[in-house]
Amino acid sequence: MQHDDEGSTTAMTGTFRRIAVYPGTFDPVHRGHLDIARRAAKLVDELVVAVYKTPSKNLLFSTEERVALWQECIAEEGLTNVRVESFEGLIVEFARKQGAQATVRGLRAVTDFEYEFQQALMNRKLAPEIETLMIITALPHLFISSSLLKEVARLGGDLDGIVPPHVARAIHDRLGR
Repeated sequence: MQHDDEGSTTAMTGTFRRIAVYPGTFDPVHRGHLDIARRAAKLVDELVVAVYKTPSKNLLFSTEERVALWQECIAEEGLTNVRVESFEGLIVEFARKQGAQATVRGLRAVTDFEYEFQQALMNRKLAPEIETLMIITALPHLFISSSLLKEVARLGGDLDGIVPPHVARAIHDRLGR
């Protein structure tokens, strides 16, 4: 496969493919993440959910578990143009290896924007050929964050509507509930 600034081109067919990477820790994946992935998948030929291997966060799930939770979500949602990969290092380097033209980020609040704006500018400096697509979180998911939902779960709260059922089971199993 060859690619250029205009998009990914398959050498044998000459077809043009738009590929985007949606990176994150996703510990765990929740309905807000799924909403962003579903909407981003409509904009591109292929969306790669990129699960970050080595964040400086206290994780509930291993990389392999986070990938598996995403894969089950994708299968349940029928997102045929979405796949999941783990990565480490710079997201722009991973995106280049995937032949991606863009990264996708979800925005919930002004504080998200400030962080994502800085990140996008740094990524543009490192890889000017890769765009950043920011998608505003849908209203029903504005309050959801992985850290908040883990705290709710630790305190015995109901995760219905916040995470898919298989993710809720995995969280409760991990926490011994």
